[in-house]
This record gives sequence, C-alpha cells and structure tokens, in this order.
Amino acid sequence: MTSRGRHRRDAAAVSVVAGALILTGCGAQVEASDGAEGAAGTTTVNRCGEPVEYTTPQRAVAYEGGSADKMFALGLTDHVLGYVLPPANPPVSESPWAAEYEKVEFLSDDLLNRELVVDANADFVVAGWNSGFSDSRGITPEILDTLGIQSFMHAESCFNYPGFPEQHTPFESLYADLERLGQIFGVEDRAEELIGEYQERVAAVEDHAPEGDPIDVFLYDFGTDKPFTAAKHVPPNDIIRLAGGENIFGDVEARWTEASWEAVVEAEPEVVIILEYQDQPAQEKIDFLKSNPATAALPAVANDDFYVLDYNEAISSPRNIDGLEGFADFLRDHAESR
Repeated sequence: MTSRGRHRRDAAAVSVVAGALILTGCGAQVEASDGAEGAAGTTTVNRCGEPVEYTTPQRAVAYEGGSADKMFALGLTDHVLGYVLPPANPPVSESPWAAEYEKVEFLSDDLLNRELVVDANADFVVAGWNSGFSDSRGITPEILDTLGIQSFMHAESCFNYPGFPEQHTPFESLYADLERLGQIFGVEDRAEELIGEYQERVAAVEDHAPEGDPIDVFLYDFGTDKPFTAAKHVPPNDIIRLAGGENIFGDVEARWTEASWEAVVEAEPEVVIILEYQDQPAQEKIDFLKSNPATAALPAVANDDFYVLDYNEAISSPRNIDGLEGFADFLRDHAESR
C-alpha cells in the first residue's frame, strides 16, 4: 500500500548441515559465514522464488512502516539508513519502535523511486512488489541489481511476482520475511525468537475464538462507486480467519481487490473492518457506509459493528499480530452479544 494505500497505486528453527543452512519452510539456502551473529558474510536467500546472493547490508532503505518495523523488531537499526513513508502511513510516533525511527533518517513522503535510493547511496531496499517496487515507476529488483543495490521483497507480495511467484498464507509470509532477513543480517537467533513469540500469540487467539460458524466480515478499504477490499493474499484475511471470522472476499485469488456493492449486500456481513489511513480517517468511511443507500441497511452498518484496523496492522508487518489480537477481542465481544 502507499500514498493512500500502496495497493491502490499498483496495488526459527535453523539446522546446520555440512556448513549450509537449509530453510525448507521458506525455500531459502544460506551459506555459512564465520558463524558470528551480525558479522559480515555472503548469504543466499530467496527473493520471492528466486535465490539471490546477499552481502550483509549497511545502508538499508525501508519503504513504509511494515518494512521498517521488521528491521527494527530484529534489532537491525544500525543497518538502516532511513525510511520512506507516504501520507497514508500513521505517524511513526505511534509505532512500538518509535525510538528506533528517531535514530534513522526520514528520506521522503513520496512513493519509492530509483533516484531517491541512488541519491541516498543505499545498498539494500526493503519493499513489496507492485507497491514500493514497480515496473511503471522504474524501480524493480532487476533494475536495482544492475545498479549494485540489493533488494528484498515481502513474501506476502510475491503472489503475482513475474517469473518467480511464491505463495504463503499472509502470516506465514511474515515469518518467512523475519527468517530471511535474519539470515541476511546474521541474526537468526533473534528471528527465531520473534517468530516463536508471534506463533504463540496467534495460537492463543485461535484457542479463544468464538464457537460456532465463522462470523461474516467485510473489510472496507476505500472507494465509493466500487469498494476496494482485502482478498485472500493479504494480512487482513488471516486476521479475520484466525480470529474466528470469515472474510466475505477471502476466496478471491488476489491481494487487494476491487469488488462490487452488490456482492457486499448479498453477503450481509455482521462486522465491517474499516482500514484507517492517516490521510483518510475511518470516520469518513463509516459516515459513507451509513449514508449510502446500498449499505445503510447492512447488519454491520445498522448495528454499528465497525472495527477500525490500523494501516500498519493491515500491511505485512510485525504489527499484524497486534491487529489480530485487537480484532479477536472485538469479535469475541460481538459473538457474546448476538
């Protein structure tokens, strides 16, 4: 997502065998270096479905909060030059890693572009496909390769990456990213610790999900003539599913997608998740749903069953776990009040 949602614009256990690390869950192969955590070395890790050799980066540029938060959660602040944060993103002061943002440079509030990366003398760029990286804007991993700049793509965005597609559930993608970044920067232990913590939190949510049939949920991203929403291959689908709900567009083989109001009305969702942008407050979207004749009578709208999901909880980010826990609490309360 970017400017008002990057999708809108284009919308661990590690085992050592014979000096190499094979991560079957992520399709990554890592060559052993000197074994010191954080030490410089050469590592081969999948960039989507393509094995790529990395040298430990020192001047990373992160596009959007999800990318930066992954780096900060892994304790890699010293390897981060700065971040690019379009207006849709919430203020970094609201991030659990606000103190880390203060230690690096704010590079731009524009979309990711090649000139910015080159001018910053970056040696590594973290972003998603068809979001930060874009054919139309002339900044792709292949182009950066020719410039000697390494790149890393969120596994969640590899669903339709040309030539090297790769598919995981969105939360599995988060774990894959942490694992792979851990390998690239030599902090595998930290990555394994984080993944284990997140998996425990997810399991706790699943253990307390409402009983009975899943609750139908519609995520409203933006759009008036037609709604833009979350399909199968983005984090909100897992947030809804793991919390005990069912995304009414969760069977659509896409990431963020355009739907129709007729399909929303037909599904009669009991709950609407509103995606909150910094430059388009959730209340504006709620007001629209209440005033729009096509949606005003929906059970969720008529009963004010709205849940506001923060932007950085919806894009691929460690904060997906926070989003899951918050929505799960809401959904349990909703189920109990039926």
